[in-house]
Amino acid sequence: MELRPIAFDADLLRRYDRPGPRYTSYPTAPQFHAGFGEKELREVAAASNGDPIPRRLSLYVHVPFCTSPCFYCGCNRIITRDKARGAAYLARLYREIALAAELFDRDREAIQVHFGGGTPNFLSPAQLHEAVDTLRGHFRFSEAAERDISIELDPRFVDADDIAALGRIGFNRASFGVQDFDPAVQAAVNRIQSVEQTRAVVDACRAHGFRSVNVDLIYGLPNQTVEGFARTLDTVSRMRPDRVAVYGYAHMPHLFKPQKQLDASLLPSGETKLALLQLAIEKLSSAGYDYIGMDHFALPDDDLALAQRRGGLHRNFMGYTTHADSDLVGLGVSAISHVGSSYSQNPRDLPSWETALDAGRLPVFRGMVLDHDDELRADLIQQLMCQGEIPVQALERRYGIDFGTYFSAELDRLHPLWEDGLVRIEDGRIVATARGRLLLRNIAMCFDRYLEPAATDAKPRFSRAI
Repeated sequence: MELRPIAFDADLLRRYDRPGPRYTSYPTAPQFHAGFGEKELREVAAASNGDPIPRRLSLYVHVPFCTSPCFYCGCNRIITRDKARGAAYLARLYREIALAAELFDRDREAIQVHFGGGTPNFLSPAQLHEAVDTLRGHFRFSEAAERDISIELDPRFVDADDIAALGRIGFNRASFGVQDFDPAVQAAVNRIQSVEQTRAVVDACRAHGFRSVNVDLIYGLPNQTVEGFARTLDTVSRMRPDRVAVYGYAHMPHLFKPQKQLDASLLPSGETKLALLQLAIEKLSSAGYDYIGMDHFALPDDDLALAQRRGGLHRNFMGYTTHADSDLVGLGVSAISHVGSSYSQNPRDLPSWETALDAGRLPVFRGMVLDHDDELRADLIQQLMCQGEIPVQALERRYGIDFGTYFSAELDRLHPLWEDGLVRIEDGRIVATARGRLLLRNIAMCFDRYLEPAATDAKPRFSRAI
């Protein structure tokens, strides 16, 4: 696939800046229901073992604890300084690992392992070693060169010796937040983190065999300015992480309580937020990063960029990944699994998760089985979000449909986007244009059968496009 440019059109972005899903799954999590539980998960897992060529496994482990709150955060996390809570959590996590592993044939390799949070390095290197060894004891880790064992880190609470220990355990990818190095922004969001701390972690990852480093930035935070964010972007570019994610801050205090600590009057205007996004695109592009999609940039030789060029990029609850042909097994509080044609989620509160495991049950509290239409739309949206196009003819062949007839109403909804130049329709495919690549969510929304127009006075369930 050829590398496609992106074009920044401020007027267009203003008009299409509306709430919508991020499409880490389709259907999205609000469609999960309590009718899907442990019994259903066991059934779909057994069915997946019976596939002619069973898929490999991706393992996600959620560590919910953080030492201090970042006020912008919308993740599922628990603020505590009590390290004993980590040990108690691991004891139950190991029970869940054992129960989950029993669902899958032993010859199904784990090609990807990811520790997310929260703050996974709330746990000590010794505890993380024990956790990885426990996973190894219950799942067959792939020995392939492309195997990923990744972890999200808080640079404020990790040093070079810790990174060296993680490298010896087998971790080979790391991701950590920066958001903004501007002191006024850091003070407003309660995350004081120096350039020196961050650079030391990047350098340590390089020195100890990590093949990929990702840095997260956020635009739209309190006290953020174009000048300050430019300095952050320049500083990060000089560190040369393999990947950079630039997320738009979504101020949704009705959903995320920590955001109530922020002074909303200090948030940048819509115009400034657009300018911050434009700045990020321009600076990262000039620094040699390829735009992958949504919020993600990668160096041309990074696995994500290479996967996109060969058409093998995938998107799931862990974000963009190169491991498309795998079933995702989520472990820990709030974790989501994608096994076969199903989604399932663990309880989002710690006591419910603990209660299920203490009773010897898999902690599933909701999920769903996809029907034929869900699978078709999920495939369509996956292709759009990852490759920037809808392969019309391929979908017709794969699902036995006439695209124009099946999606006649959806194509009507897409028509204004075509008129605005967000998509072009070619023989056999619908392609996001350079102007449309920043609005993939909006294009995907045209094909989402569950999406209902929100009332103007309703509190939005989803973040805005920009």
